Amino acid sequence: MTELLYLHNAYLKECDAVVVSVDVTGNYVVLDKTVFYPEGGGQPCDTGVLKKGDEEYKVVFVKKINGEISHEVDHPGLDIGDRVSCSIDWERRHLLMRYHTAAHLLSAVIYSETKVETTGNQLDVDKSRMDFSLDDASKERIEGFIQKANQHISTDAKVKVYTLPKEEAMKDPSLFKLAIKNYIEKLKEVRVVEIEGIDKQADGGTHVKSLKELGTISLLKIDNKGKNNRRIYFILA
Repeated sequence: MTELLYLHNAYLKECDAVVVSVDVTGNYVVLDKTVFYPEGGGQPCDTGVLKKGDEEYKVVFVKKINGEISHEVDHPGLDIGDRVSCSIDWERRHLLMRYHTAAHLLSAVIYSETKVETTGNQLDVDKSRMDFSLDDASKERIEGFIQKANQHISTDAKVKVYTLPKEEAMKDPSLFKLAIKNYIEKLKEVRVVEIEGIDKQADGGTHVKSLKELGTISLLKIDNKGKNNRRIYFILA
């Protein structure tokens, strides 16, 4: 199994690794360790470069396939046993980290005010969106939630990541703020992202170390996606 370095240190930009498998096309590579986050949980994958000697292979997509982290490169040439240096597009990664932590913060505010769980989400580097089963999603109300989130940002609360035994985590239902919970069955332990004094959520993504890195959350728009399903788009500045 690939060692997932991003789970323990989201600020790690580079690592050295060994190629452990390559598909028949030569374009999909599995490494013994990686700093590349694979697409999942509403967070897009990292992009970047694998370098063998003087030759660079652009990593254009990363996804977990059959339990392994597969790195799609722009051309074949890597072989099993090759040693490569890995580097992610840090500017892209840090934007996604900021948006992911902001999404946790916003969902925490809405949950604390309404007990409504998140029904969907999608992060991006220029905006992100979250879905909630809200009957009242007026602009005034959503702006109020965002104002409270920005007040939390001003406290510069720290963000920490740790794991709990599944049995212990299940004692706190508030850790699981996604409305769809079938993923819980597959967990052997629960990785928790905690915004100190504000929120705790089960999560497998990458996050900033403190709220000061977020900047300011601003509402972009609100879409009606069906009965009681409201989609909130927000940006960071």
